[in-house]
Amino acid sequence: MTKILMVCLGNICRSPLAEGILKSKLSNEFVVDSAGTASYHIGSPPDIRSVAVAKKYGLDISHLKGRQFEVSDFDTFDLIYVMNESNFQNVVKLARNPEDIGKVKMILNEVHPNKNYEVPDPYYGGDNGFENVYQMLDEACNNIAEQLQ
Repeated sequence: MTKILMVCLGNICRSPLAEGILKSKLSNEFVVDSAGTASYHIGSPPDIRSVAVAKKYGLDISHLKGRQFEVSDFDTFDLIYVMNESNFQNVVKLARNPEDIGKVKMILNEVHPNKNYEVPDPYYGGDNGFENVYQMLDEACNNIAEQLQ
């Protein structure tokens, strides 16, 4: 069983969206979860704007709860997708060895290989920012799902 973790800063905007999108594209043979690099929103539901854009596309992420990335996630997950360079650096800082680091990938590299493009944090933007993030993540998750299945 392949286990995939989506990581952003607070685990209330981008990574829960990515979790919901990828889960919808994969069979039950896969586990998809999400986490944040910061502890701001532990136990909190996703941002209502993330919930709304997910719902617009038939996904329910309202039940998800924020949690912080932990070193043990390197043992649990086979692939760790981060949303931006800051997330990448924060996760890699916790890595214990090259194998851990090898699991961490920039999610948009699945669409634009080796470009290290970032998924912008829509938290302080308007509702359109959440739509744009959804579209970016949907495209990346399509490619991830194709590779995994």
